[in-house]
Amino acid sequence: MFGIEHIAASFNIAYNLNVVSIETADEFMAPVNNIVQINNNDHPPKYKVTIVGSGNWGSVASKLIASNTLKLSSFHDEVKMWVFEETLPSGEKLTDVINQTNENVKYLPGIKLGHNVVADPDLENAVRDANMLVFVTPHQFMEGICKKLIGKIRSDAQAISLIKGMEVKKEGPCMISTLISQQLGVNCCVLMGANIANEIAVEKFSEATVGFRGNREIAENWVQLFSTPYFMVSACQDVEGVELCGTLKNIVAIAAGFVDGLDMGNNTKAAIMRIGLREMKAFSKLLFSSVKDSTFFESCGVADLITTCLGGRNRKCAEAFAKNGGKRSFDELEAEMLQGQKLQGVSTAKEVYEVLKHKGWLEMFPLFTTVHEICTGRLPPTAIVEYSEHAPKFPIALNPDTFQ
Repeated sequence: MFGIEHIAASFNIAYNLNVVSIETADEFMAPVNNIVQINNNDHPPKYKVTIVGSGNWGSVASKLIASNTLKLSSFHDEVKMWVFEETLPSGEKLTDVINQTNENVKYLPGIKLGHNVVADPDLENAVRDANMLVFVTPHQFMEGICKKLIGKIRSDAQAISLIKGMEVKKEGPCMISTLISQQLGVNCCVLMGANIANEIAVEKFSEATVGFRGNREIAENWVQLFSTPYFMVSACQDVEGVELCGTLKNIVAIAAGFVDGLDMGNNTKAAIMRIGLREMKAFSKLLFSSVKDSTFFESCGVADLITTCLGGRNRKCAEAFAKNGGKRSFDELEAEMLQGQKLQGVSTAKEVYEVLKHKGWLEMFPLFTTVHEICTGRLPPTAIVEYSEHAPKFPIALNPDTFQ
């Protein structure tokens, strides 16, 4: 029986042997062991980390990062975490409780974050001294957050986004990492993967992918900051591909939830996931020709799709929606079932639908289109499989090689 230590050890051996590099990986099968080794300089820079966001995933990220800043000489011990202030039923402020108990009692109860995590309700104060910014908030809030931070961050700051979603503007879709880079003038990587936060919080083995553009050294810093024996992080030079995988899988998870709610069975769910993966790949490549096939075989791709369709909150809420025949809105279900967390799949489906409609691609993406129309009440939940009867209308069904 192999434990986490054995798995981690095998990963480390593979890294040290440099068996496969990112550049030489087979086009269709990305390497599992592609974390780049960090070069330790005699006088490494001291990095200060701030996490912008304190929900379920943001709190787990703070736990991962705080454990590493204590061990790594190139990082300051303290990790700031910006908290959108809330008053708890007890009358206490959430920030005060986090700092007193070292626990986010609302979004991650029962888990200690690390004594070096400091919650701060003042956004500008939280980021003031940081040169490594971790963004992990619902994507619909990011434009407002970025506007508040313009001119307020260090000139040498670098960022990473753990956010799934996109902004749709008149000129076209804008990925969250692009929004951060453009508004704040920083290099922004992304981290996505098969990461159900509560499982990572209790240190169950998981993987993630850091997507980066051109600066390998920056990617190495992020890999080092997040990696633990139970959370293995690899790097992939494909920001758009990694980010779109993390974004689009939530739409497919909504579809999987409809299937579960209607008790359609595992065969149907597997079919929906396969069609969804195909549409994820096709949509990504139409938006960004640079997206790599190999990215879809990383943790951010097929692995994240599987875990989200099996156990994520988007699937859970969509299941409840279908069981009620679409009579209860997603806003109502979100408020009742997620305890303050945000549902990303419904808003992402709307944003993707707007892109498809604007570009005349609706018939090329029947699953994405159908999910949005069910969410908005135009179609019943049972339509999630009925669209396949009209498959000959859709080029993607007729010609699987269209987007390869």
